[in-house]
Amino acid sequence: SCFIEILVEFVDDNVRETFHGRNPLIAPLALTIFVWIFLMNTMDLIPIDFLPYPAEHWLGIPYLKVVPTADVNITLAMALGVFFLMIFYSIKIKGVGGFAKELALHPFNHPIMIPFNLLLELVSLLAKPISLSMRLFGNMFAGEVVFILIAALLPWWAQWLGAVPWAIFHILVITIQAFVFMMLTIVYLSQAHEDPDH
Repeated sequence: SCFIEILVEFVDDNVRETFHGRNPLIAPLALTIFVWIFLMNTMDLIPIDFLPYPAEHWLGIPYLKVVPTADVNITLAMALGVFFLMIFYSIKIKGVGGFAKELALHPFNHPIMIPFNLLLELVSLLAKPISLSMRLFGNMFAGEVVFILIAALLPWWAQWLGAVPWAIFHILVITIQAFVFMMLTIVYLSQAHEDPDH
């Protein structure tokens, strides 16, 4: 329970420092995202044949991907959830007109520049969920590939020489990726809550 209290306090402090609006959903959402992604990432520390071997030989499942975040479908789905929350809160806080005005008149506040502004802002808006998902997917997939290479290149009795140091290092990567996804979610939702008139 002490660990859970420290984790909740850690997330709450980061939300208070980063999020400048008033929304009771943000702190629980941030905590859920951090814990969920951390637990999915932690599955990368399970030996690579521990689940796929019994799945294939005992259950008849020919292919099993153990680490959910090493699948771009999972990371993109989570990032799209964040993206829809960004759009929802942007429209809720700023109104449809305010949101459209933000897209059309930013960064250049001149009617001639509206097409350029729209293109720039739409690319910027769409880049957020894509980069959010690809960052998590790329890091976790790369970590999984390194574990596979260690298992493929070293004899069974020497695999611990590569796997143990990589697993220790990978614990840091697992935590950092969960933290980065959480923090970027808070930042994006904070931007969505910003009142353009202030």
